[in-house]
Amino acid sequence: MFKSYSQKVFGLILFAACLKMIAAPFLELGNDEVYYWTYALQLDFNHFDHPPLVGFLIRATTLNMHWVSELSMRLGAIISASIGCYFIFKTTAYLSNERAGFYAALLYQAGIYTGFIAGFFILPDSVQLIFWTASLYVMSLLLFTDSKKQIGYWMLLGLLIGLATLSKVHGLFLWAGFGAYLLFTNYKRLFSLGFILAVFVTLLCIVPIVYWNIRYDFITYRFHSERVTHTGINIASFITEIGGEFLYQNPLVYILIVSALFSFNKISFQQKNSGRWLLWMSLPLILIFWIVALFNPTLPHWSGPAFIPLMILAGIFMDQKLSSWPIYLLRSALALVFSILLALFVIVQKYPGNFGSQQQSNLGEYCPTLDLSGWKNFSDTFKGVADKDQSNHVMGNAPFIIIGKWFPAGHLEFYTARTTGLSLIGLGPLQDIHKFAWLNKQRPLLTLGSDAYCIVPSNVPFNVAEAYGSYFTTVDDPIRIDQNRSGVVVRYFLVYRLHGCKKVPQPLL
Repeated sequence: MFKSYSQKVFGLILFAACLKMIAAPFLELGNDEVYYWTYALQLDFNHFDHPPLVGFLIRATTLNMHWVSELSMRLGAIISASIGCYFIFKTTAYLSNERAGFYAALLYQAGIYTGFIAGFFILPDSVQLIFWTASLYVMSLLLFTDSKKQIGYWMLLGLLIGLATLSKVHGLFLWAGFGAYLLFTNYKRLFSLGFILAVFVTLLCIVPIVYWNIRYDFITYRFHSERVTHTGINIASFITEIGGEFLYQNPLVYILIVSALFSFNKISFQQKNSGRWLLWMSLPLILIFWIVALFNPTLPHWSGPAFIPLMILAGIFMDQKLSSWPIYLLRSALALVFSILLALFVIVQKYPGNFGSQQQSNLGEYCPTLDLSGWKNFSDTFKGVADKDQSNHVMGNAPFIIIGKWFPAGHLEFYTARTTGLSLIGLGPLQDIHKFAWLNKQRPLLTLGSDAYCIVPSNVPFNVAEAYGSYFTTVDDPIRIDQNRSGVVVRYFLVYRLHGCKKVPQPLL
């Protein structure tokens, strides 16, 4: 059916995209995904946690909020992974041949980070995949071609790295790796007109981030710097990072990457120094996160983009390996990632229990499947409660939903506030409510005498009386709404009625 390797790559991309689009509507949005929905609700030059591009991508795929669903939200991630897969194929084919490019594309789709985490769930990493992989492709053209379009390629590279940075700030590592490679191979190019123009274009791209942070006293960087505790060497954190990378890249893909690194000196590269370039674009970033993990807890997906050049290296390695074991390993890796998708669907929908706490006080805490289920049913039930309260005059007109943590505020914003039409406001410290402090600025204010609901999922314990007792005259005993899965209560929601606001909270911004 597919005669050429380029046709096979298009077939692979189409198959993977269709499979993800079929699965997307059956899994409710995760806590990060619904949080980034708030970026689309209120577009800005930057946000408390991350740069703004993921919000613009969500706006695009939801047709400017006119088609809002799990599929439309995740469509941007699926499209981004598809485009990224194509750029990996093109880069590898240019450095070696199309068969090696096909293998690299398979590794990319089999990678749990590239093919599933950022390639299915809508995250800042999702949109960054397009620009990260495109930057690698343009770098390969700049380094290993004598094209007369060098200035044009330089300008394009500066734009792509700028857009990668507008997705997540560590997009700037692309310049760090590329600059280090040039420094040790052809340092004169660091002073070329093209390089200077490219850096200037990137700096222009990140002006919105800088402007926003100046306006808010560099709050993004103060927040992230507070997460770096420097409490001494933390071996557990380091082991967690290494183990997380092993899992996030797909254990079988990771083995192929490590095999390629150990065989590096035996791999033939058609383009001189292209192997060294791939190493510079990956290993320093991985090493940086290893060093950070020695002292602070990290998240394995932070280093995810650093493994993309190593997938290119592994694709070339597989093309030149005479034995067949890498092919069998790659097939198993693909089977594994799609099996994980199927298993996740079945577990989230049908598993009679949860994988977290079984204690009633915090039932379901630390169970990741609860992030992806139960919110629709709860919101429908809560709407019935809110409507009945209105008809019985139990609550004042247009009561608020107040929440003290960004999670579960994201889910309650996406599923519950949209279902009921009630206004959700964040009420708590800035480090707890994050983006909701900015959303508060464009929403009705809590006024004296107002009533409100506070919703507490059992897997995110929260002391409502302690947090909000000073703001309201009375706090009623909560209503309990259970979440059942295959006949088993896996979590419950406590709905508190708060009557008569007696103190208006001061705005945080």
